[in-house]
Amino acid sequence: MTATVMAQTGEPVETKKANTDYKPAFAGQTRIGSVKTKTPYTVTVINSELNGPWGIHVLPDGRLLISGKPGNMQIVSTEGKILKTITGFPPVQFASQGGLLDVSIDPDFTKNRMVYWTYAQPNTETGATLAVAKGKLSADETKLEDVKVIYEATPRYKGAGQFGSRIVWDKQGNLFVSVGDRMANDIRVKAQDLNATVGKIIHVTKDGKPVAGNPFIGKGDAKPEIYAYGFRNPDGFAINPVTGDLWESEFGPRGGDELNLIKAGGNYGWPYVTYGIEYSGQKVYDGIQQKEGTVQPVYYWDPVISPGCMMFYTGNIAEWKNNVFIGGLSSQFITRLVLQNNKVVGEERIAADKNERWRCIATGKDGAIYAGTDSGKLYKIAKQ
Repeated sequence: MTATVMAQTGEPVETKKANTDYKPAFAGQTRIGSVKTKTPYTVTVINSELNGPWGIHVLPDGRLLISGKPGNMQIVSTEGKILKTITGFPPVQFASQGGLLDVSIDPDFTKNRMVYWTYAQPNTETGATLAVAKGKLSADETKLEDVKVIYEATPRYKGAGQFGSRIVWDKQGNLFVSVGDRMANDIRVKAQDLNATVGKIIHVTKDGKPVAGNPFIGKGDAKPEIYAYGFRNPDGFAINPVTGDLWESEFGPRGGDELNLIKAGGNYGWPYVTYGIEYSGQKVYDGIQQKEGTVQPVYYWDPVISPGCMMFYTGNIAEWKNNVFIGGLSSQFITRLVLQNNKVVGEERIAADKNERWRCIATGKDGAIYAGTDSGKLYKIAKQ
C-alpha cells in the first residue's frame, strides 16, 4: 500500500492546449490536479563531464554505475567524482537513438560481480537490433570480463530509432527488458506481432532464455520470451518496491505519452490504439484510443513530456515516499506522480528551471536522487 497523502491541491500542471480532442477513458487519466512539495530540497550539479549518461544503477556500496551512450561506463561517487572508467564492451551502433543504453547489476553482484546492459547492436548487412549482454566486473573495476550477449531482439532493422530500453529484475532473479518498436512505419506494426520482439517487454533468465510461466509459451509461433506487447518506445521501467507491480513509461508520437501498469500477456495497443497523433498531425491509423482487448494507460500526457526514465522514490523525503519520478527529455523537467490504488492522484514538476533533458534517474543509498542529463551533467536532488 502507498501512503495516504493530500492530493490534487491545485489546478493541473499542464496548461498548454492538447494536440487532439481525444477524451480519456476514465476520470483522472490525464491532467490530474497538482501537488507541491513542502519539504525544502536542493538541486545541485555534482558533475558536468559525463559522456552521454543513459543508465544509472546504485552499487551495493552506494557508488553510482553510469552507462554512456557512446559506449562507455563509469563508476562515480555520490560527490560526483569519476572513480573508474570501465572498458570491454562489444561494439555499439552509436547513432541517433542507438548506443550503449541501460545498465544494471546482478542481484547477487556482491558474490558474482556480474553487470548487465542493453545496447544497439550493429550489423551493416541486416541492420541493428536491441541486445542484452553481461560481463564480470574485474577486481580492479576497470574492465568487463567473459562478456556474453544473452539476447537479441527480432527482427533486425536498418534504422537507428527507438530501441528502448531498460532492465529491471523480478524477485526470482530474472530480467524484464523493454524493447522499442524501432520507429519506422514498416516495422512499428510488429509491436502487435507475437512472432517479433520489437515493441515488447520480454522476460528472460540470466542466460537470456524464456522464463517458465511466460504468458505466450506454447501459443503458436509466439516468441516465448514475450511478457507483454504493443509498446512504442519504453524508456521508463521500474518495479513498485511496496506492491511488486511492474510499471512502464513510454513515448507517444505527438501526444500520447503513457504510464502503464504491466500485466502478463497484456496488449498495450500501439500502434493501433493511442492517445497521440502522427508528427504530421494525421491520425495514427484509425485514430482509436480505446479498444476491447487492449490495456488502457493508467495515465497519459498531451502534449508530451518525453519520458526518458522513471523510478519509484525510496529516499528520505517522507512526502515523496514511493512516488513515481519520470525524467522528461523535450519537456525538460522531472515529473513527480503521487499514486493511490494504482491511480495517479497528484502531479508536480521538479527542476523545471534547469533546462535539461533528464535521461536517467535513481535513488541513492543516502536518500538523495541522482539524475543524469543529455548535456553530460549529474545532478543530486537532496533534502535540505
